Amino acid sequence: MKRLRWQILVVAVTLVIVALLLLSQQPVSVITLPEAAPGGIYTEALIGSMGRLNPMLDWNNQADRDVNRLIFSGLIKFDSRGLPQPDLAESWGVSADGMIYNFTLRPNAVWHDGQPVTSDDVLYTIEVIKSAGSLFPQDIKDLWSQIEIKRLDERTFQFKLPEPFAPFLDYATFGILPKHLLETIPADQLATAEFNLKPVGTGPYKFDSLMTSGGQITGVVLVANPDYYIGAPFIEQVVFRYFPDSASAFDAYQQGEVLGISQLTEDILAAALQEQTLSVYTSRLPQMGLVFLNLNNPTIAFLQNANVRRALLLGVNRNIIVSHILKGQAIVADGPILPGSWAYYDEIEKIDYDPDAAIQTLNKEGFVLAAGSSVRSKDGQSLAFTMVHPDDELHTQIAQAIQSDWSLIGVQVNLQPASYDSLLNDYLASRNYEAALADLNTSRTPDPDPYLFWHQSEATGGQNYSQWDNRTASEFLETARTAADFAERMRLYRNFQVVFTKDMPSLPLYYPVYSYGVDVQVQGVQVAPMYDVSDRLALINEWYLVTRRTLEEQTPIVPAATP
Repeated sequence: MKRLRWQILVVAVTLVIVALLLLSQQPVSVITLPEAAPGGIYTEALIGSMGRLNPMLDWNNQADRDVNRLIFSGLIKFDSRGLPQPDLAESWGVSADGMIYNFTLRPNAVWHDGQPVTSDDVLYTIEVIKSAGSLFPQDIKDLWSQIEIKRLDERTFQFKLPEPFAPFLDYATFGILPKHLLETIPADQLATAEFNLKPVGTGPYKFDSLMTSGGQITGVVLVANPDYYIGAPFIEQVVFRYFPDSASAFDAYQQGEVLGISQLTEDILAAALQEQTLSVYTSRLPQMGLVFLNLNNPTIAFLQNANVRRALLLGVNRNIIVSHILKGQAIVADGPILPGSWAYYDEIEKIDYDPDAAIQTLNKEGFVLAAGSSVRSKDGQSLAFTMVHPDDELHTQIAQAIQSDWSLIGVQVNLQPASYDSLLNDYLASRNYEAALADLNTSRTPDPDPYLFWHQSEATGGQNYSQWDNRTASEFLETARTAADFAERMRLYRNFQVVFTKDMPSLPLYYPVYSYGVDVQVQGVQVAPMYDVSDRLALINEWYLVTRRTLEEQTPIVPAATP
């Protein structure tokens, strides 16, 4: 009996301990997590009007390029840093000498009508690019005319360049056309083909229908492509509706007619920012505003002095230009390569507004103020010159701000307004200028190569409008243009930026930015530096409107036994 009572006591104690442990445990909790799911309709107010939904014909129509971005695909695409990524081509290889490129198409890439994408489609599209019927710029047509193209098999093909050219991949982003649907149409008749109103591509969305009113096309309806080689997008339908300007597009948003606005211009930006349900996204554009300085004009020989050029930059209040004149829709520029690019060197010297330092520099260089004069001079030559600028209101205000800033440091600038075409052709191209306020636009060229604007060989007849003659900088650009290794190119471009900033052949002012709006209920939207305005839609296949809940059980924590 004593032994039995002892066993009963042990069992009782054990039960008490177990009960205490159970009571000390946290209750099991279940968390529901939102997860993107297929469904929903995204409607965007697109600024502009429809022309033709054909990537060969959209070069001058941004609204068409935006729609085509979702319908068609290129061989490759570029990420936010300007690095090439696979698109229709799953891979490519480059020969050691940088002259031969072998591409392989994805095995699961099919046209919206179900036909497979082949090498023949790529070769056909290139022939169309080179034809008189395409709207591609002549320099691109000339480049493709010099390349030897060879079909290797159904999915592989080869490009042989006449010489190494590292930025070549920029030219492999063109939208591929379906040969089986278009080969019977002569290239010079492509502009009037029915295909342009009922396009067939390979992108994440398929053409569904046109919206019309009063005989005019008012919108385009696209549906998700279930066979998209990267995976079907979440949003099942994308509708683009055309509007003449941002104001009417914003009004449509306020009326609940659209969920997105393709561009928020300065006149409506403040109101858009007040909309609690509208997320405003801003991204750097592939442009730079700058003052070109003519370094080879004997009448203004003082501009050949790097310290004088530095003083001029020190004397420009670029922050005021960006905040007051450009209403914050720009970023102060420090160099010739766009920030966000893989080649941008963040450690280059930042030259901030410092009029006192500008005055000290000019004094040191011998440009002093004579008694009773407001303009500095040296050896009888006044520090005065003429700056031509675009005759629109915005550039006129910027030019006047620069003129006012420079007058404070004893530099006299006379302003000469001109139309943009005249500024380019009559002043910059002919080198018949002293200084010029202008914009460099590198849209659709993600590769950062600045060769055309700053290499010695482009000083005569090219786009090196400043006629900068710096052998060290030119050697960096030459080598970087032929190097196949990105790490080597990055090193060379960093060296180039250091030389540029030290010599300052022209004066970088600002990089403009682009703003657009998407309703807060649209999730997964990401913003990145743009190389074309349509890049805002680059990751639309990851956007979503519908979510589903998934259950996640939280494991209870059992306290450890105390020894």
